[in-house]
Parts: sequence; structure tokens; C-alpha cells
Amino acid sequence: MDFPVGYRDFHPDDLINFQINRWYSLGYCREADLKRAGEAIDDFEDHTGVFTELAEEAEGEGRLKHAAFYCRAAEFLTLPNDDRKQTLYTSFRRTFERAFPADAYDRYTVPYADGQLPVLHVEPGGPAQGTIIAHGGLDSFVECWYGLWHHFADHGYEVYAFEGPGQGTAHRTHGLPFEHDWENPTGAILDFFDLRGVSLLGFSFGGYWYLRAAAFENRIDRVIAAPPLFDLLKSESAFSQWLARLMMRSERLMNAAIRLQMKLSTVANFYMQHILFTTNRTSPYEAAEWVLAMNDGHLHSDRVTQDVLLTVGENDAFQPPALLRLQADALTQARSVTTRVFTEDEQANQHCQVGNLGLALDVMTSWLDEHTADNPAACTQP
Repeated sequence: MDFPVGYRDFHPDDLINFQINRWYSLGYCREADLKRAGEAIDDFEDHTGVFTELAEEAEGEGRLKHAAFYCRAAEFLTLPNDDRKQTLYTSFRRTFERAFPADAYDRYTVPYADGQLPVLHVEPGGPAQGTIIAHGGLDSFVECWYGLWHHFADHGYEVYAFEGPGQGTAHRTHGLPFEHDWENPTGAILDFFDLRGVSLLGFSFGGYWYLRAAAFENRIDRVIAAPPLFDLLKSESAFSQWLARLMMRSERLMNAAIRLQMKLSTVANFYMQHILFTTNRTSPYEAAEWVLAMNDGHLHSDRVTQDVLLTVGENDAFQPPALLRLQADALTQARSVTTRVFTEDEQANQHCQVGNLGLALDVMTSWLDEHTADNPAACTQP
């Protein structure tokens, strides 16, 4: 499929505008509908109702792909304590199944801990080039990236896209909260499908978790972190790092500070509520602990020996280019390290290249083709 090019001005609020552009860039929403949504939305509370109405309208007109992704858009900014969130998630899954032909993919569930990891499997569309294991980050479902999985399949790659702990059905149905030792869920996928010599592709926070997995799992041969996270604190000033560590010494102080910020900022409230929900934590302090646990010491970059591609947008507001530079320098034992910074001129300067996903996919595919050809034996399954 062809992905739309361009980062649009749908809404004056940066976060809402980014999210609307996100759905536009994935290729399953009408630009005219999204313009209407941007004009109708005043704040976070409006967002759910506006996209729910778009979903109902699209479903009534038989535009099921649009309807599915409007359900997802409505669900995204709905807070966890709102009963509509689970209803919208169920509607998204149901409508997605109706919108996309069942013969284009297979679904599996992989036993893990006390639950299951959902897997969406797409066969290669031609001679097999290799195997990709992929997923998103803090806030994505495996279905959201469906067009991307098919892009790689169309270029000869077998794709196993899964939801790990904290993501999608793994959390909503099976209750598995986010964890950071990602070699464990990744290993479960490798074991279940008897895979080795695979390429890992992680979007957003997934870039951190997959580099962690590569540090401890020798059945992985290539890693794409789009973008890397490395260590959030290390992108801040020395004073900010010192202040954060100081405040973490007092649970009461940190809870009070974060709760005040949540009252003052709708965006801060949204992200904190989401982290608490997906990690099964109960206090802002515990959520902060979880975020800060993703750091250089935990990542073990010096144990990564695979080929690595690091990508980032030059204006990424969530995982800025400074983190890519730190991550690249830390990969001292990697077989190769390639970096790519996407620019505003390319319309790919935002987080996860929202605005020009097609370009990002072309870069990733070319890199995979080159590094798979360099090590063809690693791509065969036993």
C-alpha cells in the first residue's frame, strides 16, 4: 500500500495533532474525516465522542477500515477509568476482523507467565528473505501497524508481530503488565515458533525493549530501534538528572509533585494514567520508578553483538535525537551500527516518522536486505 506523505495541521494542540496525524500516516483514515475531527475537537474530552461518531458513520457507510481505525483513535485518548475505553477497544478489534480479509494473516496465542501473548503472523509475498519479529511501544496494538507488517511481507519477509506484556490483549484480557526484561517475552515467541537468526523491529519504546532482548538472546541477528530510548534521564541537563534522583528519595514528595502536575496538565494526566494502567501500578511514584528503570545500566548495550539500525526524527518530541547519539556510542560490541536521522524536508521528522512512514519503511527494508544478504545463513530456520 502507499502511505500518505505529509504532516498536517489538524489541531492546534500538539499532542492531539500528533495523534490525528498518526492515524492519517498509517493509511487507513480519510483526510477529509480527520480535518472534520480536528475542527470539532476542543479538548481531550471531545476527542472520544468525535471519533466515535466518525466510526459509526463510516461503519454505516460500509467503510470498515476507516471505522476500525476511528474506533482506535477514539480509544487512544480515553482515560482508563472511563468505561468507554474497553468498549472502544472491543469495537476496534471486532471491526478490524471484519475489515481485513482473514486469509491475509494468521493469529496465534503464545503461553507466557500467567497469560498469553497475541501474535499476528503474515507470510512473505515472494521468495523468503528472512524473518522479522515486531511490535510497537507504550501505547500500540498489533493491529495498528497492519499496513507496515504487509509492507515487509510484500518484500519477502515473514512477519511475527506480537503484543508483549502491557500491550493490547496481553494486558487487557490476560492481565500481563509491562516489564522491562524483554528477552523473556521475545524468547517465548522464538521458542514457540522455533525461530533463530531473526530481525527485531521495535517502534517507540519497543526500540529500547528489543535492544535489551538482543543483549541476552543469541537467536537474534539484527535489530531496528525506531527510535532508541537508551536512558531518558541522560538526555536531560545535569541539574535535571540530580533533581529527579533527589526527588525519588521521597515517595511522598514525588507523589505530591506528580499529582500536582496531573491537575495542571491534561497531557501529564493522560500519560501518567496510561502508565499506571498498563503497568498495574497504583501510585505516581511507582510509575516513575518504572520509567526510570529503563536506563543504560539495565539495557546492557555492551552485550549487543548484532547488526543494529537506529532511526529517529530530528524533531521527535518523545525520544529526541540526543538519545540516538548516546545509544550509538554505547553499542561498542555490535557487529555494525547504522544511524538515520529523518528531517523536516522529508516530512519524516516526527516520532516514529509520522508524516512519511513510507520513507522510513524503505530505509528499513533496504537495510534489512543488505544485512540479511551479508549473513544469509542466519536467516534459515532449523
